[in-house]
Amino acid sequence: MRERFWELPIDTLDRKEWEALCDGCGKCCIHKLEDEVTGELFPTNVACRLLDRHSCRCTNYRDRKAYVPDCVRLDARSLKTIDWLPSTCAYRLRGEGRPLPEWHYLICGDRDAVHEAGVSVRGWTVSEDEVGDLEHHIVDRLL
Repeated sequence: MRERFWELPIDTLDRKEWEALCDGCGKCCIHKLEDEVTGELFPTNVACRLLDRHSCRCTNYRDRKAYVPDCVRLDARSLKTIDWLPSTCAYRLRGEGRPLPEWHYLICGDRDAVHEAGVSVRGWTVSEDEVGDLEHHIVDRLL
């Protein structure tokens, strides 16, 4: 990987650099409900069954589409059309030309900093395998 690759334009990153940009917050793996009339999104505390809710990383990232067919594959092209990424997301920030936050592991060197900063989903989610109706799991959290 190139030195300080995260400061380069996001569409110039190679696959390895792209994957390394992920901050590990797990917010993209949280189920969201959409109001059919307004289009507004409401986050829930329900995580994808493949999310390790402690590390906030996918337990089967390579083959996730086989188990979760509607899992979104994020790339530089799709980034431009996805409006539900959290405001803290490294992909979103860099796509908007903004710097990474101080708690991002590429800046501070600590993978746990995202959790210590309270920016990840660690500690407040349940697995989709443990819940019923998602409407009962809407949370009042900024994503």
